Formats: sequence, structure tokens, C-alpha cells
Amino acid sequence: MAQHDLQYNESELICPSNATTIAKYLNDVVLPKKKMNKPRKTNILIFPGEAENAFELFQALRYSTRFAVWGASSRPGFGNLLFPRYRDDLPNIGDSDFLPVFNRFLAENEIALIFPTHDDVALYLAEHGESLNAGIIGSRRACAWLCREKKQLYAALRDEPFCPLIHANPAEVDNWPVFVKPNKGQGGVGCFRVDNHNELTRVLAQTPDPLICEYLPGQELTVDCFTNRHGELLFAGPRSRDVVKMGVSFVSRTLPLTPAIEKIATALNSLLKPRGLWFFQTKEDAQGQARLMEASCRAAGAMSVYRQLGVNFPLLAAYDALGMDVRILKNDMHLTLRRRLESRYIIDCSYRTVYVDYDDTLVVDDKVNTLLMQFLYTCLNQGKRLVMLSRHSGDLREDMRRFRIAPELFDQIVHLPEGANKPDFIDDKNAIFIDNLFCEREAVLRQTGIPVFDVDAVEALL
Repeated sequence: MAQHDLQYNESELICPSNATTIAKYLNDVVLPKKKMNKPRKTNILIFPGEAENAFELFQALRYSTRFAVWGASSRPGFGNLLFPRYRDDLPNIGDSDFLPVFNRFLAENEIALIFPTHDDVALYLAEHGESLNAGIIGSRRACAWLCREKKQLYAALRDEPFCPLIHANPAEVDNWPVFVKPNKGQGGVGCFRVDNHNELTRVLAQTPDPLICEYLPGQELTVDCFTNRHGELLFAGPRSRDVVKMGVSFVSRTLPLTPAIEKIATALNSLLKPRGLWFFQTKEDAQGQARLMEASCRAAGAMSVYRQLGVNFPLLAAYDALGMDVRILKNDMHLTLRRRLESRYIIDCSYRTVYVDYDDTLVVDDKVNTLLMQFLYTCLNQGKRLVMLSRHSGDLREDMRRFRIAPELFDQIVHLPEGANKPDFIDDKNAIFIDNLFCEREAVLRQTGIPVFDVDAVEALL
């Protein structure tokens, strides 16, 4: 590996987490002196909580027995529907009152660790680490700065064969097309393929702090990495970016780690000295050689690809931030991610009882309706009353046992006699009714006035 001429202060080699705060939290909360049956969880804040990578962090940490997950942002959004604990009115990091308001929020909710999800936020928190009322899960300031400043990153790697050709000015360009992107950018925003000088002049005028790079026509990869607190690169996993929309991988496949990609990972680990999870992206040039596009010390939204095979980057990083040694355990198999846009709903509907049909509602086409079962168990967790109203022909409870649906799930099971009307068995008006038949829903709505839902509308209730 070539020698890099970047110099670091000794203090920058330490993760910018507030060590005093973490030590106090571990002594007073995580590892209490008094014996407890169930230790209190460590509060982790995902900030900001409004992005695909923030949602991945939540999914990766939500079932942990050690951590309680919080989210926060400066505006309401999908995070309000996902996180069980969420704050959506914090100032922006550029606002003068951000730090005092943020610190007050951290202290009031006993947040021990912060997971930054944006490159600017990662850099800001790293720069202000000693002033925060919580520690940071992530890399030091020098790493965050290099990842944000592509010009400086490319300059530090200029002697490496995987560093792309960078043109200092338009006059240097003698091979078309070229690629123009902002020095500080992510997700492909503000990036352009440029085919001639006239077009280059126009694009440069509208791009803040632009970079003129060689055009890379080949395969694009993301490489998810993990480096522990000792600086050891424990994992590097390439994945494809087969379908990319809005800067997000909608189709991504696990790929083998080639010597060329491993060399890039090792060089970046040596230069950046990251801590915890990080990633970099490459693209092949016209000769099929991988060239570095960018690196980042935040989570990537599609890191879930390797999480499904056992490499939970966020959880590993959280344990590492607490000073624990971790190991990688990965299933040796191929995996492909395919995703779509997901819809969630905010519905103005409160209730304490759920009345639900059985045939063609809870069991559809001789299969259990798993989405409806998910909703019923969610209601159970919330302490709501569950009542089944069924016209099933035959032994209802025996049929439920056939599908492993426990009758004990329901507070009451009403097997209606022939000719009975379902509205007559609804004794709570603070309720909702779920049934696949329009005539049943119509009768209940007319007689009781409670909200009624078809099977396909259950997702609005989750």
C-alpha cells in the first residue's frame, strides 16, 4: 500500500464518544451494583430517524435484549410509525440552539449512545463529541471528515491503483465521457454523466464544489465492512447494486470477496481508521478494474443483506462502542434482496375491543392469514379485548386447532347459531369489526355504528 501524507493528531485516534458519560452509565444503569432480575436496557438513539438506513438500524436493534431503541429527527415522518419511542421536533444541526436542546433531550431520556445516520450528522457529532451527553457509535472526526470530503479522500489515495482519475479543471479533460459529482454528496444526488465541453461547462456551473472524475461504465458494488475498537477489519462483504432508485438499492446480491476488493478494504481501513460499521462503493472502469467511488462511516440501508446471514453490523457496533470484543458469525450461502416502497397509515380510530370473523377472514384459502394474526397479537400486547364472531359450519374450535390457532388467544368465541345476526352479539361500542363479507360489515355499521374493515384493510390498523 502506498504511503499516505495525511497527518492525524493523537487525540483523533480515540473514538469521539464521551467516555465519562458511558462509564457512568455502565456503572449506574447497565451494570447496577444491586442484583436485579432483569438489567435495565441501554438507550440508543438513531439520529436522524427519517431515512432508509435509519429504518435498517431500528430493524437490526429492535429485538436486542441489551438495547432500547429511540429515534429522533427535526420533522414528522415514517419514523413516527416505526419507532416505539420517537421525537420529531428537534432543531437541525445547523441551528444555533441545536446542541443545548439535543443535550437536554439526551439527558432527560438517559440516552447512552447515538447512532448517526447521515454523513453530515456523523461529522458534526464527531466534532462535538466531548460536549455531548451521550457517546457516539462510530468513527472519530478525521474519519468522518475524510468520508465527507471526496477531494481529500482521493488526494490521500492518489497513489493507489484503485483511485479514479480526477481532473483538476475542464481543460485537462481529453477523454469523454466524464462524471461530475459534488464533493460533499451521497445517494447519487447531483451526479451527471457529461459527454462534451459545452455540457461540462453547464453542469459545473450548477454543481456546488464539483469533482470531475473519469467515467466508470462497469459494475457497481457496495462493500459493507466492520472494524473493531482495536482497528482490526473483521469483515468486508461485497453486494451488487443491480437496481438503484432514489439512491437506494432495490435489488442487491451478496458476492464473493475478491482480492482486488479486499485490497481496497484493507487500504481504506488503514487510512480511515474507522470504528464499527462502515462501507465503501466501487465501480469498474472500461478495463473491468474496480475503482473507488466513495466511503462512509455511517450505516447503509441495504446492510440488511448481510444481517440476514448473521452479520448484524449495528448490533456489533453497539457492543463494540461499549468496549466489548465481538466476533463475526456468518452463514455461508447466497442471498438476494428485493425491496419495494412500503406504505404505513395513520388512522383516526381508537378502540378497546376487536370483533373478527373466522372463515375467509382469519383463515383464507385454507391458510392462516398471517397479517391478521400479526394484528391480533399486536392488540393482545396492547391489552385489547379480542372476540371472534363466526358462522363456521362444523366444529369451530377443532378447525382452529387444525390451523394451530389457539382458542385462548380470544377473550370470547361466539359460534353463531343459524339465523343469528352478528350485530346482536356486539356488546361494546368502543370497538372495530373485521369481516370479509360486505353484507356483514354493512349490517354491523348500520346497527352499531362502529368502524368496519375488510381483510385487505387490516394493514391500516397495524
